[in-house]
Amino acid sequence: MIIAVDGPAASGKGTLASGLARHYRLPHLDTGLLYRAVGLAVAGKEDRPDLEEAAIAAARTLDAAHLADLDALTAAETGVLASKVAVIAEVRAALFDFQRNFALQPDGAVLDGRDIGTKICPDADVKLFIQADSKARMERRAKQLEARGIVVDRYALYHQIEERDARDMLNPHGGFYKADDAHLLDTTLLDIEAALRAAIEIVDRTMALKAGGQTS
Repeated sequence: MIIAVDGPAASGKGTLASGLARHYRLPHLDTGLLYRAVGLAVAGKEDRPDLEEAAIAAARTLDAAHLADLDALTAAETGVLASKVAVIAEVRAALFDFQRNFALQPDGAVLDGRDIGTKICPDADVKLFIQADSKARMERRAKQLEARGIVVDRYALYHQIEERDARDMLNPHGGFYKADDAHLLDTTLLDIEAALRAAIEIVDRTMALKAGGQTS
């Protein structure tokens, strides 16, 4: 079973995907970390003419070891860098096989990101699109960072999220928008337990319908 979980930054998609992976005993890949790792690799080169070349090279040599430093990868500034390299078609192409191979493991997988249901796994068994308003997303990300001892400027973080949304929406290579057959789940007013219960219900109902079963 392949479960695709998409949505904007800090919508809760990563936490939900991780919870779904535990529930269904499937491997999980946060594909956003791939783009963050590439962004981190080119930090300081944002205004240099060789940014694109450096980002493509970083994407082509990416491996699991580059995903180990979660503090650096999940920093707000790294998210901004990720959205800048994600618009480069060759970067997306270089990371496509990494994601697709992960999804095609024998028992399936859970992947979360921006374009899993539209580009990476258009044939996923279940597609979820997670959304939440910008203020809620800012507060969630702030609390995640503060839990690791990082001082957060909420005003700056809010605007970083808004700017990233705008950049992602204009990205011609990535699917920021919900796939036609994806299930929309708004988590603005839900805590993680309630959101996970709702996501599990969607997966179970979808799989039951596909198997020809009945739901109440």
